[in-house]
Amino acid sequence: MTHVLADMIETDFRSEPMKPAPESLRSLYDSESESKRKQVTRHGLWIAVAAYLLYSLTDVLFLRDVAAQTVAGRFAVGIVSLCLLELTLRLRASANLVDVLAATAVLSGYVVWLLTGWNTAETASFSYYMVFGAIFMMSLNLFFSFRFPVALAASTTTMAIFLGSLYAYMPMDLIYKLILGAFCISCFVFTSYVNLQLNRERFKVFLNALEARLQQNASEERGKALLRLSNTDPLTGLENRRAVDQRLRTRWQDWQENGVMFAVLLVDVDFFKRYNDCYGHQEGDRCLTTVAKGLYDAISHYDAAIGRYGGEEFIVIARVEDQKEVADLAETICRSVREMALPHGQRRDGISIVTVSVGASLTRGQSVKLEKIIHEADRALYTAKANGRNGVKLFDPDDPQSSDESEHIAAILKIALEQKLVSLVYQPIRGVQSGTIEAAEALMRLKMLDGAPVSPAVFIPIAERTGAIIELGRWAIRTVCVDLLAKDLVQVVSVNVSPIQLKMPGFAASVALILAETGVSGGRLAFEITEGVEMEMNSDILRCISDLKKMGVQIWLDDFGTGFAGLSWLRLIDFDTVKIDRSFLHDCDQKRGRTMMQDIISLLRNRTRTILVEGVETGEQQALMEEYKIDHLQGYHVGRPVPVEQFTAAPKKVEAVARRKSSVRR
Repeated sequence: MTHVLADMIETDFRSEPMKPAPESLRSLYDSESESKRKQVTRHGLWIAVAAYLLYSLTDVLFLRDVAAQTVAGRFAVGIVSLCLLELTLRLRASANLVDVLAATAVLSGYVVWLLTGWNTAETASFSYYMVFGAIFMMSLNLFFSFRFPVALAASTTTMAIFLGSLYAYMPMDLIYKLILGAFCISCFVFTSYVNLQLNRERFKVFLNALEARLQQNASEERGKALLRLSNTDPLTGLENRRAVDQRLRTRWQDWQENGVMFAVLLVDVDFFKRYNDCYGHQEGDRCLTTVAKGLYDAISHYDAAIGRYGGEEFIVIARVEDQKEVADLAETICRSVREMALPHGQRRDGISIVTVSVGASLTRGQSVKLEKIIHEADRALYTAKANGRNGVKLFDPDDPQSSDESEHIAAILKIALEQKLVSLVYQPIRGVQSGTIEAAEALMRLKMLDGAPVSPAVFIPIAERTGAIIELGRWAIRTVCVDLLAKDLVQVVSVNVSPIQLKMPGFAASVALILAETGVSGGRLAFEITEGVEMEMNSDILRCISDLKKMGVQIWLDDFGTGFAGLSWLRLIDFDTVKIDRSFLHDCDQKRGRTMMQDIISLLRNRTRTILVEGVETGEQQALMEEYKIDHLQGYHVGRPVPVEQFTAAPKKVEAVARRKSSVRR
């Protein structure tokens, strides 16, 4: 089921540009060329008047006896014409009226000259001089940009005056009159035709420009629609994870640079899995769209934005002043969903309607990373759910319930193995040279008693601080050996280890015992040490790593480049593999990012035997890493984390795909 907003965006993306009706093109042409036509006519008339007045010199030379009258007539017509023109323009007259005024001015100039020069005694000179009447007629067609009807009417009138003058001027011979008349008619036909073609060409240029403009506008609209589509969740019509992340970065930058506080609120629909199981996925989708609209309306009075963060979880980002404003917004969100009274009879907690739990965190002086405030909101949300749902929890660093020692999570971890709440998923690692799956990474997953998943970012720190990681880590190593290595399903499997495990006395011995019991050689097991983890480089850790390497266990450095200890660890430990953090790969779409990646590779080539790049999500990224001669790749393009039952078939499928791609490249 697709939201109406998404449908509208898709319609916008597919729509063709709207074109004006043919009958309105001429009006549009006139409207758009109005201002330009006025300027062209004004410029042309000023130049024409200047030339008209300069020709006073020829009057003085050839018509000496009436020169005073002709020159006075020229100046009178010229000055009056320019004054009327400027007055008309100031009164914002139409371009058509300005054209008529200019054409009338040209005609008036010709008529005034004829009338003042008609009585000259210099009949021979005047006879030859009359040929200049054709210039007035040609100027109307060629010198200005008059519309064809205006130019035709004015030039026809000028030609008629010229021919009439020839006929009436008695001192001129008939043959001379016929020659001048033929010349004038020829000029009229020629210049009128040229004017017609020029008008047609101007209109064609306008049509082409209009078409180009419409296409450009359509392309821009499609681009905007595509951008909206890429930033919109197709189900709810809210912003998607991509748009939310961008908005978060913008708000974070504003907080860092200008101190503008903001809050992050994570909103989770309570018992949504049971809702889906009971009513079906279509009703589940309808529930999410209804809740999304209610949340959008609820925050409309706040300086806030909302997006779908994944599944049944929404995120609200709001500019706020203090904790009280955050609490008011969170309570408004909860209340708005309760007031919808959407039926949910399968909850079994005494409530029969759909509700939400809200966890919120506010920027403060200790906020040093954007990820931290998101993590705090997530922890607050978990606490709200652990306290019975249908409520609000604001993150408080001084509240034990919000801390990593949350009693509820700690209690779950104590029974996680017994109740089979913890499991492993395996993400394949491909060898670039072989094109096959040569290794896998084991990732731990935890779920609550009701089946709700818990983020590793939440329970791993709790397990480390409570000591539960010791037992969970030992179980994970044994499970890896039994699930994959003992069955030879993959050559090497890596397991993440924490500083707590490495500092624990007898950790290396317990690993040796597991290897012996499962019949797995140490070289097939790898332990990943995360660079970003604060890990003291004391003698216990270094001794443990040394003992593990003596057994053949591989030591990998994870998330290289995200912290400050990477180079120090490279100096002290001979890592078998270094995993470059995914952020460097995702920056390779820019030249600076590619340069940084190449520098890191050059550095690692001299310090370790194998380089692995995480976060490979596209074929282009894979091709780039192959070009850089990376040894191993990991990411969604290679394979997603899956349970052991699915992983047994996954390597063959991935290898088959790799062989097909390789054959295509050849």
